[in-house]
Amino acid sequence: MANLHSLLLLIFLLFYYARPSLQQQQRQKISAVDLAALLAIKNSLTDIPGTDFFSSWAFTSPDPCSSFSGITCSLDPSTLTLRVTSLTLGTGLSDSPGLAGSLSPSLSNLSELTQLVLFPGIVTGPIPLQLGTLKNLRVISLTTNRLTGPIPTTISTLQNLHTLDLSYNQLIGSIPPRLTELPQLKVLILASNRLSGALPSVSTQLLHLDLKKNGFFGRLPPSLPSSLRYLSVSENSMWGPLNVLESLSELVYLDLSMNQFSGTIPDSLFHSTLSSMLLQRNNLSGGLPPRPITAVDGTSSYGEGSIVDLSHNFLTGELSDILTGVESLFLNNNRLIGTVPEEYVKNVYRGSTKTLYLQHNYISGFLVQPGLGLPDSVSLCLSYNCMVPPVGLMACPASAGGQLSRPKNQCSVFNNGSTTG
Repeated sequence: MANLHSLLLLIFLLFYYARPSLQQQQRQKISAVDLAALLAIKNSLTDIPGTDFFSSWAFTSPDPCSSFSGITCSLDPSTLTLRVTSLTLGTGLSDSPGLAGSLSPSLSNLSELTQLVLFPGIVTGPIPLQLGTLKNLRVISLTTNRLTGPIPTTISTLQNLHTLDLSYNQLIGSIPPRLTELPQLKVLILASNRLSGALPSVSTQLLHLDLKKNGFFGRLPPSLPSSLRYLSVSENSMWGPLNVLESLSELVYLDLSMNQFSGTIPDSLFHSTLSSMLLQRNNLSGGLPPRPITAVDGTSSYGEGSIVDLSHNFLTGELSDILTGVESLFLNNNRLIGTVPEEYVKNVYRGSTKTLYLQHNYISGFLVQPGLGLPDSVSLCLSYNCMVPPVGLMACPASAGGQLSRPKNQCSVFNNGSTTG
């Protein structure tokens, strides 16, 4: 009898310890709907030779959530099944050519998805309209592929969306109006597409707005969120004044280059926290404001990595010292006059200003410091001004041309005949 009890106990223990734990059982159970969606997604995409992203997507696997590349799952307590919450398609490695194919509408069956990322490749076709049903989406990043068609208006219904990056594709049409009203949207990147139309008003508290290299036209929206830290609409067909930027005190990066903006540059943009200001190749006019008295003591300086490019505009007047301390300063191809302020000269000799381009202006003087040479890291160009450029100190780009000075008859108009060096 004792032997029988021992045998039954042994069988029980073997059964108990051989049985998967409840946690293991749950880990093996992915939602059948999600698994079917993943199969449809795989069937619509393919690895470009040199990419092996889908090599781990074996649908005989007992636990896709831990074995499939690019998948993150969470347990749904109501069904005790695992749901896909994050999907990253592609390896993202620099030596990987990425994926080809198209995006399956079955993405919309991953109803718990919060993040959808597609790494660079050659995926073509439209962005599925059905993405608008994924109410939990916070991040959509489908960058650097060959996606076509318009931005689905359904994306404008995603109330939890924080980041939308559709840059470097071939999208057409305009920005859906309600997209820039989404309450949680902080990052909107639509750069390098074929989008067009006027920019809609922005009522959300965006931090990052990048619309460069499209076909947008018209003026900047009458009000932009004061929260903006990064703004780029370069290489479009925008025009009008820049006064709408006066309230953007948080800006760190501003690029409005290669448009047709006109009028004066707001004084409020000349502050050291805006360490990248790119306004080149517009129709801007007026002069540079004087340096504030509070900044003269050196407490405010642009410093390392800063860049200001105001070249190829119609700026006039004397060069003020408002931009003292900028590491890379481009003021060439304007109508500036007078002598270069001493602070700029000192910074060039120190090497704290590494690039100072003043060519093609009406500058009449640059105070050379005898016996001192420029550091090898410095590029200085003063050619085609109303002065004889300092010998041996200049390093000009090829675009500056071969003429060292302007004809005297041009200089008399701007500098009252002064041509001193």
